[in-house]
Amino acid sequence: MLYAIIIGAIAGWLAGLIMKGGGFGILFNILLGILGSVVGHWLFGAMDVSIGSGVVGDIITGVIGAIVVLFIVGLFKR
Repeated sequence: MLYAIIIGAIAGWLAGLIMKGGGFGILFNILLGILGSVVGHWLFGAMDVSIGSGVVGDIITGVIGAIVVLFIVGLFKR
């Protein structure tokens, strides 16, 4: 559980850097990153795609999921 929180926090922080102009702040980006990590693993599992194993694969998957979540939340923010 702690591993998932740490990976999600890193993914959220990186996604916040990638999605400039989001305006959510680092704490909210980290929380969305934790959610995005779950979404990313679900998306890749549903598509039967594997980025790789280990920490790097989990971070990449989490970042992609966090970007998706940040994008969707950004649509509602407007």
